[in-house]
Amino acid sequence: MTHKILVVDDQEAIRDLLKEAFARGPYKIQIAASAEEALSLLAMDPVDVVISDEKMPGMSGTQFLAVVRKKYPDTIRIILTGHASLDTAIRAINMGEIYRFFTKPCNIVDLRVTVQHALEQKSLREENLRLQAMVATQAMSIRSLEQQCPGITEIKRDASGAIIIDE
Repeated sequence: MTHKILVVDDQEAIRDLLKEAFARGPYKIQIAASAEEALSLLAMDPVDVVISDEKMPGMSGTQFLAVVRKKYPDTIRIILTGHASLDTAIRAINMGEIYRFFTKPCNIVDLRVTVQHALEQKSLREENLRLQAMVATQAMSIRSLEQQCPGITEIKRDASGAIIIDE
């Protein structure tokens, strides 16, 4: 399965580096030079992961990821910053509910592994939701069947626990 990643950074060298880092995997990479450009891209084609710089002209990465969180809550959000501070990290976590916070320069292997793990968690969450919906549908079907044929879902057992089948 091909996952979509959006890289947002005002520095072309960082965008190119990250595009190259993920090009060898099962990813479709989009790049944006600003938060505003990224929001336009997301409106046309939502993605699985957003990797954003913190310090950008116009809207900061934290502000941008807060918007992404509201509009696209299932999108995994990762922030990169060359100006790490505890205050920045807390704001990013609280406003954007980011998945991970990386400082520049970051270890590209760590970033790739983090994205892979995040996507695996997302897939497991989606599968869990799908299974929950399936169980709920089956439970409704059983209730409907019981309403149509009262007692049909009851199982009769003997003293040893064996199921009794009426003929």
